[in-house]
Amino acid sequence: MSWDYLETIRHLLNAAWDQRLAEWDLPQLAARFTLERPAAKDHGDLAINLAMIAAGKLKRNPRELAAELAADLKTDPAISEQLSKIEIAGPGFLNLFLSDQAIAGAAEAARSAGRQFGAGYPQAPQKILLEFVSANPTGPLHAGHARYAAYGDSLNRILQFAGHLVTTEFYINDFGSQMDIFGRSLAARYAQQLGRDVRFPEDGYQGEYPAHIAKRIIDEVGDIHLAGFNPEPAPDTVEFFKNRGRDLVLDEMRENLGIFGVEFDNWFSEKSLFADNKVKGAMAALESAGEVETREGALWLLTTRYGDDKDRVLIRSNGEPTYFASDIAYHRDKLERGFDRLINIWGADHHGYVPRMKAAFEALSHDPGRLEIIIGQLVNIMEMGERRQMSKRAGTMVTLGELFDSIGVDAARFFLVDRSHDSTLDLDIEKAKLKSEENPVYYVQYAHARICSIMRKAEAEIGAPEPGSGIESVVPQERELIFKILAFPDAVRSAADSREPHRLTSYSRELAATFHVFYHNCPVIKAEPPLAAFRLGLCRLTRDVIARSLELVGVSAPETM
Repeated sequence: MSWDYLETIRHLLNAAWDQRLAEWDLPQLAARFTLERPAAKDHGDLAINLAMIAAGKLKRNPRELAAELAADLKTDPAISEQLSKIEIAGPGFLNLFLSDQAIAGAAEAARSAGRQFGAGYPQAPQKILLEFVSANPTGPLHAGHARYAAYGDSLNRILQFAGHLVTTEFYINDFGSQMDIFGRSLAARYAQQLGRDVRFPEDGYQGEYPAHIAKRIIDEVGDIHLAGFNPEPAPDTVEFFKNRGRDLVLDEMRENLGIFGVEFDNWFSEKSLFADNKVKGAMAALESAGEVETREGALWLLTTRYGDDKDRVLIRSNGEPTYFASDIAYHRDKLERGFDRLINIWGADHHGYVPRMKAAFEALSHDPGRLEIIIGQLVNIMEMGERRQMSKRAGTMVTLGELFDSIGVDAARFFLVDRSHDSTLDLDIEKAKLKSEENPVYYVQYAHARICSIMRKAEAEIGAPEPGSGIESVVPQERELIFKILAFPDAVRSAADSREPHRLTSYSRELAATFHVFYHNCPVIKAEPPLAAFRLGLCRLTRDVIARSLELVGVSAPETM
């Protein structure tokens, strides 16, 4: 089981106050009070607001209640041995000052936990299906997809480290009109490259990419498919280009995502929903449940029953299914696979689609809490102060490959998750290339590399001493570094619970900054042997926590820079 010092302190506090809260008839407050670092360092290490919460319930002076709570702590041996002093501050805060021995012991316990420090072990781990990216296989992944890829993969890593069972999935949108347009676009470029005068579709996919895919098909099969043009491509010819083009695009997507550090457990084809009659099955299930209605020859889902602003068409009057019908069949398939929670990460253009999908899911499952839809916002690529345009259909975009070729995988992944997913992100290419403190990923990686250098130098000059024990005092810079390290389990837990990987990029920057202050003020190798061993242990622990923080967002931790 992972070890979390602040949670340990909380458990000790609850044990010390169990009888007191029972006397106040407020046992529920054991889970409600906050335990946090005070803003002012002279206010101790931890501040607790329990007395102020209880005062409102008991109609008593919060400072009087704080005094009673402080007395309980002083007489409880398990918690009192962790404390050097207790103060009552302000309107009734209880400020705890942890002893130097307790702080040093906490650092050693964190170090002993090794790679599992910060990991979660929930009593009931959730079986989660996490779907993200899910781009149409009609062109290369662009920077917008890159943001969802970085965010989704980071969330996957964090949720797994927090103790959940996660399966990742890419939903291949390979059915419908956009695929027909793509197939006709490829067919035209294929014929044109072979010297045939063929009209390009007015609504076709522009840019160099269709020509690139057409050239690959020529390299594979030569001019054999020219026989299918008379002068326009025959339906079976369009079908060939649609299917072969899809496969080639997906191969490139897999390759680029792999370079980007993103691997999917499943690639699920929308087309398979029709081939396996799952769309028909879903429609039949909704009909038998009384959730649909036929109007003027079309089949409607009664989504207004579940909060949507209007009912939605599933099957048009001409018998053609809508995209909504296949989305419903896909989610029914997800349900049948037995996941506790389904998390969809969708692009900003899907915002208006959420209410109808949630309504449909409730009609399917009558368990709306199992579906979670996260809407990611746009990313703007800024270069020389100008914003690059993003359009797959027009062929003007910054591709995923161009992005990591320009600034590298590490910088791309760090920058793409360094802001909340629900905020538009301006990614400054020039800043991402900097090798200075202005570049946050460089700053954090440099801290890791610097510690690795310290460890190499220490081994060469003083060997590898065992971690220090019996430390009598801890200086403020050591204390701040230890507390920042001890905050790592909570950073992981909050990032997982809130679905916010940027909490870990922020944490890693704060830890790197705290370490730099420690190192500038606390000699390590030149300290006396017991103290040198203790500080080397702090360096090693900081290095490992930085590396893990970066790993959880898919960024490497180099040992030299």
